[in-house]
Amino acid sequence: MGILSGYKMVEFAGIGPAPMAAMLLSDMGAEILRIDRIEDPNLGIQTDFKYDLLTRGRRSIAIDLKHPKSTEAVLKLIGQSDALIEGFRPGVMERLGLGPDVCLERNSRLIYGRMTGWGQDGPLAKSAGHDINYIALTGVLHSIGCLNGPPVLPLNLVGDFGGGGVYLALGIVSGLLGVKRMGVGQVIDSAMIDGASSLMTDAFGLYAAGQWTDERGENILDGGAPYYNVYETLDGKYIAIGSIEPKFYKELLRLLGKDKQDLPSQNDRRGWTVLAEHLRTIFQKKTRSEWCKLLEGTEVCFAPVLSMKEVPNHPHHKKRETFKKVSGIVQPAPAPRFQNTPSSIQRPPAKPGEHTKEALSDWGFSIAELKELQNCGAIRMDS
Repeated sequence: MGILSGYKMVEFAGIGPAPMAAMLLSDMGAEILRIDRIEDPNLGIQTDFKYDLLTRGRRSIAIDLKHPKSTEAVLKLIGQSDALIEGFRPGVMERLGLGPDVCLERNSRLIYGRMTGWGQDGPLAKSAGHDINYIALTGVLHSIGCLNGPPVLPLNLVGDFGGGGVYLALGIVSGLLGVKRMGVGQVIDSAMIDGASSLMTDAFGLYAAGQWTDERGENILDGGAPYYNVYETLDGKYIAIGSIEPKFYKELLRLLGKDKQDLPSQNDRRGWTVLAEHLRTIFQKKTRSEWCKLLEGTEVCFAPVLSMKEVPNHPHHKKRETFKKVSGIVQPAPAPRFQNTPSSIQRPPAKPGEHTKEALSDWGFSIAELKELQNCGAIRMDS
């Protein structure tokens, strides 16, 4: 019984951040019904749905949202829901007859979660885009990469998932708390440019204080500092050093046997190039495994750089069960962890439309209603 057990939500199928938000809420116990398309249900991304891990935990129904009979059916679901998740471009839900005004009129306590890249308004609101574009406009992409090199893509973790899905989930949970206090729902405008910008708050503070330059690869956290960087080892693998605090840096030098050597001061940026070259030479003298034996678990702030294949087998992950195997697929376990109401993966990813009959019946649709919707083409039932 997760912390959100008892809450019911409707999710309009999409890709990236909206499914991420729904996954987080489902892992915490919410019952989420995903509305998939009748045609092209995989949204052009993949065909083997069991690997679409962001859709885990939810049942799926197939509805033609453009069919005139579908609007009232979806509103019947929304009338029973605590929250709604949609990731269409601005105006799409309104054209489907499912905009916020209509839905909140049907259910005044509804939290209407909207996920977009550019936001619901502004000059770019209706433009196409992806994670790379949103983080480009927020200073994130400019700030990541090596000195004198091009920007480096941080996967799609900052825009889609960190700035998008996580912020939307936070907004929905906060909205649900607000309903308990105020008695009415509201619209959550979650935009990836807003979330990604928010994630840059600390960097903007340091920049305003003159402690951060506007060039990548010159700062403490972007690879500029030699004591906060990655280094290649003798066997061609990598390790990560994060000895920011003076006491941690002092311990690093001690364990490397260099604490008595005359080296540039830790935070003298003029000596960073010399210090970085010195550390590169040292770390290339041992294998990654040898450095793990010497540095892992110490006050140095050290970790080996693991591949995706290696990650689940690390002793720390195994002890904490950070990864789970569900239906034969290894995947990250739910996070964060709750002491009294543990989260769990409710079910593996569903094939779009897999639960149309079962789920709609559970949500109060009669057999006659289902047959009528099926016969007119508003829904697809596989059984």
